[in-house]
Amino acid sequence: MKVLVVFGTRPEAIKMSPVIQALKDRNSMFETRVCVTAQHREMLDQVLNLFGITPNYDLDIMTGEQDLFDVTTKALNGLKAVLLKERPDIVLVQGDTTTSFATSLAAFYLKIPVGHIEAGLRTYNKYNPFPEEKNRHLTGMLADYHFAPTKWAKNNLLKENIPEEKIWVTGNTVIDTLMKVVSYQKSVVRQNELNKYFREKWNLTLPTNTEADTNTDNSKLILVTGHRRESFGESFKNICLALKEIAQNNPDVTIVYPVHLNPNVQEPVYEILASNQTNQKNIFLITPTDYERFVYLMSKSYLILTDSGGIQEEAPSLGKPVLVMRNVTERPEGIKAGVVKLVGTDKERIVAETEILLDDKKAYERMAQASNPYGDGKAAERIVDILEEVLF
Repeated sequence: MKVLVVFGTRPEAIKMSPVIQALKDRNSMFETRVCVTAQHREMLDQVLNLFGITPNYDLDIMTGEQDLFDVTTKALNGLKAVLLKERPDIVLVQGDTTTSFATSLAAFYLKIPVGHIEAGLRTYNKYNPFPEEKNRHLTGMLADYHFAPTKWAKNNLLKENIPEEKIWVTGNTVIDTLMKVVSYQKSVVRQNELNKYFREKWNLTLPTNTEADTNTDNSKLILVTGHRRESFGESFKNICLALKEIAQNNPDVTIVYPVHLNPNVQEPVYEILASNQTNQKNIFLITPTDYERFVYLMSKSYLILTDSGGIQEEAPSLGKPVLVMRNVTERPEGIKAGVVKLVGTDKERIVAETEILLDDKKAYERMAQASNPYGDGKAAERIVDILEEVLF
């Protein structure tokens, strides 16, 4: 059976890599082909290199100042030729990207079955996250097989009249990838290499102890990410102002922010925080790191402030509390489990919730010690088991 795996962004590549490996491990049953749209370019290539993935097709659609119309139409037109040439038995897509939606639509036009990995996440607010909420929903409407990460996601699909026999709860493949990378980083040699990189590249000395009872100077690292479209403008300024206040109030805390390449992120971040970086000495604005180095930053952090979806799933496996700087999340399982807290984009709220975790050991431990609801590191194997059963 021929399986075509399609993705276009760094998060998709991270979550698809264990599926590709699991398929290739059964090469007597599956012929695995990989197509990337390169909706992201540099950040996608980092992951391809890390996991040794060589695409059979690279549409290379990314251009400067691209918008959603550009990404959708270029992906749709590029995929037509790939699908007509390969004629796969099934196409696999992941998550909520424009690439996933465009791929599912292209496959539908050619009557090729689609398997949707990480299916069923919903906020039921079509503009939040934008455009991801509708991308995922529309992909689900076009998909034939639905691999839901949790029971909550499965129930969302059932409410939308997706047949139960077409839905499987598998866990999230991002935990598979995370565990693989963390295992690699247990080597003292690799840890020394990573510490050296951050020290020489950014003059950043990472803490050796990240536990809640550590109170030595510079022991608490706050890792920050932010890139959501729905936060562009005033909300993003509020996030930056909150970070500035946290840095000023806590000179013994180090804030590390790998700044997304989007100009809508770069401009407010550097306008508000660059001078603070110089004056305070405890804000480090760095370029986006490759995935392995980012996992190491997560492991060395005390807590994480983010608007990312994937980090909400990954950080609990590392015992890191997560404050989500969004108004809604399509991943409420983490909130219910107590590993994640939704704090919105209000400056005062972000500062207040961060200060609680910095100062209140019990509040910190309640979040750090809660169990991760997103998987056990075996999701990719489950998905390939299901494909084997369904396709054969």
